[in-house]
Amino acid sequence: MADDKERWINFLALTTVVIALGATMSTLSVGKFSNRGILRQTLASNQWAYYQAKSIKSYLYELQKEKLETELKLVPETNTPVRQDYEKRIEKYSEKIKRYDREKADIMKQAQNLERQRDDAMIISQHFGMAVIFLQLAILMSSIATVMKKKTLWIFGLLLGVVGFLYFANGYLGFI
Repeated sequence: MADDKERWINFLALTTVVIALGATMSTLSVGKFSNRGILRQTLASNQWAYYQAKSIKSYLYELQKEKLETELKLVPETNTPVRQDYEKRIEKYSEKIKRYDREKADIMKQAQNLERQRDDAMIISQHFGMAVIFLQLAILMSSIATVMKKKTLWIFGLLLGVVGFLYFANGYLGFI
C-alpha cells in the first residue's frame, strides 16, 4: 500500500516537472513573439513615415508642376526657349511624381506586410500566454494535491496541463 502511495507521489513529482518545463518554455516564447511583434510594429511605423515623406515630396512636385503649367499659359504660343524650358521642367516634374507614386505603392506594401507579421506574432504570443496560464494552474493543482494527498486534484491538474500543452503546441503549429 505504501508502495502505491509512493509511486503516485513520484508520478505527481515527475508530471509537475514536465509541466513546469512547459511553462518555462511557454514563458520564453511569449517574450520572443511579443518582441517580434513590437519590432515589426516599429519597422511598419518607419515604413509609414517613409511613405509620408514620399507623399510630401510628391505633393511639392505637384504644386511646382501646377505653378509652371499656370505660368506657361502666360508665355506666348511661339516656340521660344522659355516655353521649351517650361515644358521640359513640367515633364521632369511629371516623371518625378510618377516615380514617387510607384515608390509609395511599394512602401505601402512593405508596411502592410510588416503589420501582418506583427499581428501574427501577437496572436502567437497570446497562445503562449494562455499556455503559461494553464500550465501554472496545473502546477498549482499539483502542489495542492501533494499537500492534501488528493489524487483527484492531481488529475484535474493534469487536465489543465494538457490544455496548456495544447495552447503551447498551437503557438508553434497554429492549428487553431
